Amino acid sequence: MTNRPTGTVTFLFTDIEGSTQRWEGDPTKMQAAHSRHEAILRRAVEDNGGYAYKMIGDAFQVAFPTARQALQAALEAQRSLHSESWGEDGELRVRMALHTGITEEREGDYVGPLLNRVARLMSAGHGGQVLVSLATYELVRDYLPSGVTLKDIGEYRLKDLIRPEHVFQLVAPDLPSDFPPLKTLENRPNNLPLQPTPFIGREKELTALVKLLLHEDVRLVTLTGPAGVGKSRLAVQAAAELVDDFADGVFFVSLASAIDPTLVVSGIAQALGVKEAGDRPLLDVLKEELRSKSMLLVLDNFEQVVQAAPLVSELLQSASQLKILATSRTVLHLRGEKEFPVPSLSMPDPKRLPKIETLLQYEAVALFIQRALDVKPDFAITNDSAPAVAKICVRLDGLPLAIELAATRIRFLPPQAMLARLQSRLKLLTGGARDLPARQQTLRGAIEWSYDLLDEGEQQLFRRMAVFQGGRRLEALEAVCNAEGDLEIDLLDGVESLVSNSLLRQEEDESGEPSFVMLETIHEYAKERLEESGEAETLRRRHTDYFLALAEEAEPHLRGPRQVEWMELLEREHDNFRAALQWSLETGQEGRIGAVDQSQDGAEGLMYLRLAGVLGRFWDVRGHLSEGRQWLKRVLDKSHATQSAEGNTLTLLRARALLAMGRLSRKQGDLTQAQALLSEGLALYEQVEDKWGIAETLNILATAKYGAGEYGAARPLWERALASFREVNDESGIARTLNNLGEMARARGDYKSARTYYEQGLAVMRQQGEARATAVLTLNLGSIEQRLGNYSRAAELFKESLAPSSDLGDISLIAICIYGFAAIAAGKQQGKRAATLFAAGAALLQTIGIVLDPSDRIEHDRSMAAARAQVDEGVWAKAWEEGRAMSMEQAVAYALE
Repeated sequence: MTNRPTGTVTFLFTDIEGSTQRWEGDPTKMQAAHSRHEAILRRAVEDNGGYAYKMIGDAFQVAFPTARQALQAALEAQRSLHSESWGEDGELRVRMALHTGITEEREGDYVGPLLNRVARLMSAGHGGQVLVSLATYELVRDYLPSGVTLKDIGEYRLKDLIRPEHVFQLVAPDLPSDFPPLKTLENRPNNLPLQPTPFIGREKELTALVKLLLHEDVRLVTLTGPAGVGKSRLAVQAAAELVDDFADGVFFVSLASAIDPTLVVSGIAQALGVKEAGDRPLLDVLKEELRSKSMLLVLDNFEQVVQAAPLVSELLQSASQLKILATSRTVLHLRGEKEFPVPSLSMPDPKRLPKIETLLQYEAVALFIQRALDVKPDFAITNDSAPAVAKICVRLDGLPLAIELAATRIRFLPPQAMLARLQSRLKLLTGGARDLPARQQTLRGAIEWSYDLLDEGEQQLFRRMAVFQGGRRLEALEAVCNAEGDLEIDLLDGVESLVSNSLLRQEEDESGEPSFVMLETIHEYAKERLEESGEAETLRRRHTDYFLALAEEAEPHLRGPRQVEWMELLEREHDNFRAALQWSLETGQEGRIGAVDQSQDGAEGLMYLRLAGVLGRFWDVRGHLSEGRQWLKRVLDKSHATQSAEGNTLTLLRARALLAMGRLSRKQGDLTQAQALLSEGLALYEQVEDKWGIAETLNILATAKYGAGEYGAARPLWERALASFREVNDESGIARTLNNLGEMARARGDYKSARTYYEQGLAVMRQQGEARATAVLTLNLGSIEQRLGNYSRAAELFKESLAPSSDLGDISLIAICIYGFAAIAAGKQQGKRAATLFAAGAALLQTIGIVLDPSDRIEHDRSMAAARAQVDEGVWAKAWEEGRAMSMEQAVAYALE
């Protein structure tokens, strides 16, 4: 079999002319003809060293290591097709095209503008015709077979809208040579602007948009999206694709300078070459001109003349074969209008970057690299620079304009240096091409264009929304942006307007609750406007007050039957909590104690200390361990130096924060620090006689000592904790302490006692409806069954534990469940499966910095050693790599197989 050509490659693309009609006319005959056609092409390809890497329907895509081989294959195929007897249905005519260039590859497939170019060249031809690009011509011109020539048929604008292509036609004495004019832009009425760069990405969107516009019942489509997302470029490319489908042409009308809606008619007329006629209104003349025309109009930048939308409706009503494709930040709100939101370019996950060779599968990265090469031909993405390029694309929201502006800076800013400067995107992203409209020469100009089109009330709401980070729920918007009732627009109307103007994006959670998100590039501009307004500090105080109150409302629900629901809410609002913490730390703001200590109602307390203490359990369960420790260290350091709160208030707040930080430190294996923090916190809880705090701190302190191997010190602390929890009637605390006593018994090999402790705790937790504690206890029961060799029962328990763990998003529990399945696989002599699961679990724990307790580590290492002995090193290494590459969802699915 021919090897896959790489480097400089010549591509041969083929397609049967009129195949659809043949299939519809007589599928049986066409099937037979198609099979003969395929055999002929495959023989020609194989005889000449080609690599047929893809067949789409009846279209071949073939790569050749040399242009001479590709030309010979095309010649032989056309000769065989022409000489074949095709029967009463007539000759099967195949169009072909050849083009040469340097390949790009992605996941075993060729990709990039080179393939788009050869596809466009082929689509311009006719059945029986072979078209050759200039690049291929230069390579074969001196090596043509006897009697064969390449006829120069001139330069043509292909549908990719970049530079014209110099086209040649293969001519042989035994093949047809007279064909109609090529199906290119020159031979179809249009005024589509030539584009300076290739169209990159958007294949799915382009296909969907073209299909939508070809639908018989669709007359008006509006591309919507924020500034810089590439609406105009997509519209122009779609128009080029459709040039053969509108007998009277496709026409582009730029409305960028038409700030007066009354100028829309004259703009369309000018693009179509329609002149005024005497005293007749130009609109009437235009409607008469379009009445019988099969035409597509592209109305670009309609947002600033949206008041002229009724005109669009008039034109469509008067011309039954007219279709209109508009680009706008907002829909036109006309009957029959189909909105087509234009998304950002696809981006990699910066937390799980793919291998460098697959980064190009992401449109944003491909665009950055291509535009960087335009200004720095020797630019190359390396293992060192790849993460920075990926993160740049993510930080720029996948916006084509922002990415193109950033790529122009590559002349003097390598990716790593550029990434460091993206804190101020709007300052960095300037210097676009001078032949672009002014608003597209800087990212700020593009966004400002949208902002200036808002009315005063919409601008006010837009500015105020900048105080949020991440999502914005309606309840929060009302509390923060309209707390004094001074918003100059109805909140719902304002939000709807900002969404329709593509300055906000609406998302919904699983309950259907809407949340509103700004792209970071737009958010930066909104923050600038907020600072200029003089309202910034007032809004930030309102924002922090609201999210502190939300966290304190959530706290009692973080254990109990609603903990999944509340954990999800806090996760969705995590960015806002971060913003509130940052502001309160920077300013040292104080707030009402409220629910923190009812005996101190009315006293002042430290907002940052309150907020961090409340969020401690959330950070624990959701795996934000390192981040939580960083916040808690900052608030503890600051509160230690302040005198803003006195007496029991500050003591209680510090105790809570110390407990939270001690818990997180223990989970990450920093046991010395954990014990110090928890001991300090215990002393403070005892000082204020907070019995629940004493019990909880004793429980975690005992766990830290157990993890450090101080078994003798751990047990009496757990027994004290158990007594204290019973004194305050905390069923959850009782069950969690019983679980810890069970852990100690299990480590000693006393499975009977361990099972008793677990089952007692589990009964309590199921009655309480607390998902996490139920999952932990079920998991531990499964571990006993696994160690006893009861693998079926163990698997049932691990599966039962995985469900609530996944609902909670508790990465540590999910990973340890996966370890349980790995141990089962090891016990059943399934070494390869065990390796994959051990690796997947290890990768998950590594993402959050979890360290196993020594007793758990001993059992883990024993099972992994057993599994490793069951397979050779090569099998183990491959399985391990597969496991580490799995996402959490993939790992869970594999464990459950």
